[in-house]
Amino acid sequence: MTAPLLFALAGTRDLGTAVAARLGTGLADHEERPFEDGEFKIRPLQSVRNRRVFVLASLYGDPQLGVNDKLMRLLMFAGALRDASAHEINLVLPYLAYARKDRRTKPRDPVSLRYLATMLESVGTDRVVTLEVHNPAAYQNAFRCVTEHLEAAAVQVPALASRLDGAGAIAVVSPDTGGYKRAQDFRRRLERRLGRAIDTAFVEKLRSGGELFHGRLVGRVTDATVLIVDDLIVTGRTLIHAARVCRAAGARTVMAVAAHGVFHSAANEHLADPALDRIVICNGVTPWRIDNPAVKAKLEILDIAPFLAAVIAAIDRGESLTERLSG
Repeated sequence: MTAPLLFALAGTRDLGTAVAARLGTGLADHEERPFEDGEFKIRPLQSVRNRRVFVLASLYGDPQLGVNDKLMRLLMFAGALRDASAHEINLVLPYLAYARKDRRTKPRDPVSLRYLATMLESVGTDRVVTLEVHNPAAYQNAFRCVTEHLEAAAVQVPALASRLDGAGAIAVVSPDTGGYKRAQDFRRRLERRLGRAIDTAFVEKLRSGGELFHGRLVGRVTDATVLIVDDLIVTGRTLIHAARVCRAAGARTVMAVAAHGVFHSAANEHLADPALDRIVICNGVTPWRIDNPAVKAKLEILDIAPFLAAVIAAIDRGESLTERLSG
């Protein structure tokens, strides 16, 4: 089979260009043409017949296109690829919209992730690759096609390990009980890198009647560099509560480590809190809503392009991803 083609849809072109460069190729040409009534046409501009195709699209809202605009374009493009006789369609979605709504929490609630999976499969998708979803088990169970879940720790831990080597005590903290498994995985990876034991802890968080209640810290962070690990940051309220609790328990430095900085406007106020020293995110989502200089100064953005390129190359060669993803 000939070499694969890599397309990057609107809103993900910069990341796509970087991934293509790592693969030693260029982006395949396509057209996205809007019409005055809000409809659009999207199609590949070169033959995809019998080709393995990768489509890069991060499904978050930006100033030019909303989440649903990006999703609709992705569906139409995948369908056009199938109709043009592509051999295999792989969707690489660093940020997967609707993934947080993976179960019913109230009567007649939608299970949005399952509906999203049905739509993507209906247009002929063969594989979905995404980075750090809220609930990996729900993601894997929602799809019938092949799924790959990339853990952001594979990028974050190597980037952070060198600066933490002489940092003294380190504690990895989950901001709630639901993310404790993610924090534990991060801790194990970091322990392997540094060759020493690292503490772990979590902060209690409860919801009742639509209200959010924060609780106590379970674990030890005294005189430690604390890494609060989560999948994404939206308003930052939960994160800042965890940072304050860790400070009160004697933490020396507090850093947030998340895959996705979705950052609604309220994050500009919450994340400026001095309890939090640094915020490390990945560039699958552009933090365009952050305009507070105090928050911008804390941001560090890790490049996932090399990681995505390595994953795409491994899939194309038919190699196992287990070793690459466990890192």
